[in-house]
Amino acid sequence: QLQLVESGGGLVQPGGSLRLSCTASGFTLDNYVIGWVRQVPGREREGVSCIESDGSTYYADSVTGRFTVSRDNAKNTVYLQMRSLEPEDTAVYYCAADLRDCGTPTNDFGSWGQGTQVTVSS
Repeated sequence: QLQLVESGGGLVQPGGSLRLSCTASGFTLDNYVIGWVRQVPGREREGVSCIESDGSTYYADSVTGRFTVSRDNAKNTVYLQMRSLEPEDTAVYYCAADLRDCGTPTNDFGSWGQGTQVTVSS
């Protein structure tokens, strides 16, 4: 059974940093595209970042220059390093996996984690 588990969320002050992890079990991530998506209650999901199996990365304009996605296939884990966090980054962050590419709408990705809460507040 394909399973993704996010971790690393929490409460951080504006300007702070967090690193989210997305660890897979039941399959290896090597050939998968991993997307990071965030959602605020009452609002639509927002694609944050995506990393291809070859390591190519993509970012939403709102996080470019502040967030970095990376993958460690040996650990079967994808990371989202978040810096210079702003209150507007507060959301539940999800990772999702798919065998297609980052051009695929994230909502169509096949496997999802349960999400991890990120709260940016003083």
